[in-house]
Amino acid sequence: MRRFLNLFVNARLRAQIVKELLSILRDPRSRIIVFVPPLMQLLIFTFATTLEVRNADIAVYDRDAGHWSHELVARIDAADFVNEIHTVHSPEALRDLIDRRAVIAALNIGPEFSRDIAAGKVGTVQVIVDGRRSNAGQITVGYLNTIAAGVSAAVQRDTVHANPVVVRHWFNPNLIYRWFVVPALSGILVFFSALMITSLSISRERELGTFDQLLVSPTTTFEIIVAKTMPALAIGLVLGLMMIAAAAFVFRVPFEGSFWLLMPSLLLFILSVVGIGLMISSVSATQQQAILGAFAIGVPAVLMSGFATPVENMPTLLQWLAEAIPLKHFLVIVEGTFLKAMPASDIIANTWPLVIIALVTLSMAVVFVRSRLE
Repeated sequence: MRRFLNLFVNARLRAQIVKELLSILRDPRSRIIVFVPPLMQLLIFTFATTLEVRNADIAVYDRDAGHWSHELVARIDAADFVNEIHTVHSPEALRDLIDRRAVIAALNIGPEFSRDIAAGKVGTVQVIVDGRRSNAGQITVGYLNTIAAGVSAAVQRDTVHANPVVVRHWFNPNLIYRWFVVPALSGILVFFSALMITSLSISRERELGTFDQLLVSPTTTFEIIVAKTMPALAIGLVLGLMMIAAAAFVFRVPFEGSFWLLMPSLLLFILSVVGIGLMISSVSATQQQAILGAFAIGVPAVLMSGFATPVENMPTLLQWLAEAIPLKHFLVIVEGTFLKAMPASDIIANTWPLVIIALVTLSMAVVFVRSRLE
């Protein structure tokens, strides 16, 4: 501990940290590249990465033309997610709309639909979904099922009231997708920013020729790692705080948890990502290789982090690999802190893996850098 504190009063180490900060921030264009794109991406991706289906076109092949089929079509036409109803009069026309991707789903209403409902039977409707857009198609089917349930409630109102089913969504009562997407995007963008900054650090020096100066300098490997870590840690922390503030004050995502519990988790998360970035940078001969390496690791890490698909749904091997991804643990922390006031015990349960990941990656970075200096 005393040795670690002595490092920060060491003038040589301070000079290296200042040099690293200047190499990143001294150029106005570099400052813009570091801070502006992540914030712009947060604004753009928030609206682009939507889990809702909007402006959907629906085809209807109504062979019944009765009261309840008209009621069902009218309710679908009045739904917010529907852009236009395409009425067809033959199976061939319905198939053509699906083939041309003109509609995302089609309803085939049988000729006995209204008669079955009037007789107290269950009226059935075939829903044909464009499987090329599977996620949006399944969401559309869910919307259509809700509308059909409303029609069923109108038919059997007494029965429905006698045995009501009330659905309540905890933590996000109105299912506002931004409440889920924005905190997760904050973690993803901080992840890529810290990863790219550190991935380019040593490879940049190797391209500029200044890496050879490290070979003849009295600088230790540990000092090099600390000097490369501190600027990325500081910049990542500033970006993370800016994005958390944007989520809370711009997008109005409720912040229910403790800011003082989130801050240490953010620091450990960035530190673990910095270790990965330094490993990539130490084995890369050029900045181009470092960028490719960062994307080769970053993209699978995002896909396996649980951002888009639950980790529990993945094969067992991938679930084990996901435990080594710092983004997976931080997404649990940041989403839980925003929406449900995650208790300290749950945060610690997802923080100690970040400590282990940071220790392992930084130790390996020291080994790799030392092998390059020898």
